[in-house]
Amino acid sequence: MTYQDFNTNLIKDLRANHGRATSGPFAGRNVLILTTRGARSGEVRENPLAYTRTGDDYVVIASKGGSPEHPGWFHNLVANPDIEIEVGADTIPVRARVAEGDEREKIWTKQKQLMPGFADYEAKANRQIPVIVLERR
Repeated sequence: MTYQDFNTNLIKDLRANHGRATSGPFAGRNVLILTTRGARSGEVRENPLAYTRTGDDYVVIASKGGSPEHPGWFHNLVANPDIEIEVGADTIPVRARVAEGDEREKIWTKQKQLMPGFADYEAKANRQIPVIVLERR
């Protein structure tokens, strides 16, 4: 199964089960569907991502599994920060921003405590992994 097939199947599962993954590595985790517009193509893109919360905001991490480059959706967010997310059965308009400085470190540290796999990604990525805050519009 390709990465794209995995994402497509996960999105179908999330939508069929009111935002809950019923199988695979995301079962039981908080997962949202991030809908962006391609930075170059302008095409709509959907990505399922694990998320956490900070206050009323949602947080996603551009880890790409510890890859040395940022995920494509991150570039789309930077180019077009006004997007939508699906959380459970709700579609929420948000504005994305990259957390910086102390805010980033606080969120990143908490993320690694909640999901220790992110510490592994950090060790192999050889880049600072972006932390993205999604604020309701």
